[in-house]
Amino acid sequence: MAASSLRSPGPELSGSAKLDEVTRLMRVLELDFKEKNLLPPQRNATLELLRQYTRSKDNADPLFTEEGVRTLCRHSFDGNSLTTAREALKCLQNVLLLEPKTRQIFVDLGYPPKAAERLKSDNRDDEFLASRLLFLLTYDTNLNFDDLFNNYQLADSINTNLCRQARIHTKSTSKHPVTALETLALSETLKLHFNMTQYYPDQVPSLSKALPHILKILSRVQIPSPPLQPPVTWIINALINLDLEDKKSKHFSQNPLFPKFDSKCNADRLINILDAAVRQYKEEELEKLATPLVILLREIYDFAPDNVKGYMRWLLLPSNDERAKPLGRSDTLSAFLLRLSTSAVAPNLRESISNMMFELSDRDATSFVRNVGYGFASGFLMTHDMPIPENASEAWSTIGTEKKEGEVEDLGEKVTNVDGIEINPVTGQRRDMEPVDLGPEMTQEEKEREAEKLFVLFERLKATGVVNVANPVEQALREGRFEELD
Repeated sequence: MAASSLRSPGPELSGSAKLDEVTRLMRVLELDFKEKNLLPPQRNATLELLRQYTRSKDNADPLFTEEGVRTLCRHSFDGNSLTTAREALKCLQNVLLLEPKTRQIFVDLGYPPKAAERLKSDNRDDEFLASRLLFLLTYDTNLNFDDLFNNYQLADSINTNLCRQARIHTKSTSKHPVTALETLALSETLKLHFNMTQYYPDQVPSLSKALPHILKILSRVQIPSPPLQPPVTWIINALINLDLEDKKSKHFSQNPLFPKFDSKCNADRLINILDAAVRQYKEEELEKLATPLVILLREIYDFAPDNVKGYMRWLLLPSNDERAKPLGRSDTLSAFLLRLSTSAVAPNLRESISNMMFELSDRDATSFVRNVGYGFASGFLMTHDMPIPENASEAWSTIGTEKKEGEVEDLGEKVTNVDGIEINPVTGQRRDMEPVDLGPEMTQEEKEREAEKLFVLFERLKATGVVNVANPVEQALREGRFEELD
């Protein structure tokens, strides 16, 4: 009779036929748990058949009731077969994903501790399913995870799974690559790890024990194209909230971020990912995807050893070779970053990049202007109420003016130098590489019109109250550099 209650898999049903079938399958599973009237293969086949109807909420109402959730929980956690349990968990996690209210039902039925216990299993199916289920419980429930940390070793389970993943990735080869299931399990573990550090900051010290394992995975994981997609994005997110400096946790004698064999390897890996990202994504996409990576690089730079700081500056700041053109015009990573630092559609990324460039410049406004040019630095300095270096502002206000005969220009006041080479402080370009204007000289009337436009523009700028800057035309009049015309 039990066997006759099963139907051979056929085309997936919809509408009222689907509702009837879901209702029938749930009754079969509910009765089976009480009476054990299905053989294990039949039970597993029933759950597998049910799973195809857990991919959509439409006409699947029995799945989202308290009785439906209880039935799936019983088969997931209260039976004797791990195979059956995994089939039931696949249905259950789909139900919790589709209908948020079922998550609180799961909590009220008292099953979170059993999910935490399942996370201890050294099995990638169990890692994937239990991590995903616990991750979903961080939303739309009143579950306090402190009980799972204190009584069910949740932090140890997460750290152990990341250690196992590090071994898997270390042993992987081109002939024996990481499997799709192992990658999915890793992503779910990293997502759970991040949410625990985000919502339970008191657990950050214990979860920071996973730092060397996450870094090992970062060093060995195959970077996809484009790069900022799982599991890389989850690796970056998992690192952000950790005690990277090991200041509070005191877990390591040598910070794993800067290993003895190559102290620059992790910073280098992250910067390479950033380099690939800025070339492959649109600005709108980078706003969400790349901002966490830039924030992470800033955190690492803040306490990195001097040799790593120097290496990061070398990779992220414009080089002298780039100064053959105005900064931001080349195809280097620093040029991409400078252009993004003025993006109108990526405000968070824009702010993070400008902050990073400022920090790479030792938080010194003069070094900042010298490194990126006044054109890229001015907006950041103004919005953060930082004084503009005099040499930059004076050079800007005197560009295009001629020296009086016999006057010696004070380079320390009016231009910025990099390694003894004179550069345009606004564009960052070398003076000797600036294009020569071969056009006809302006007539006196044209000069007067341009001076009048400039005067009006500066008066409007002063009227806004945003910045108080001397009007160069007014200043020239005061200094007697304009002649009265008859």
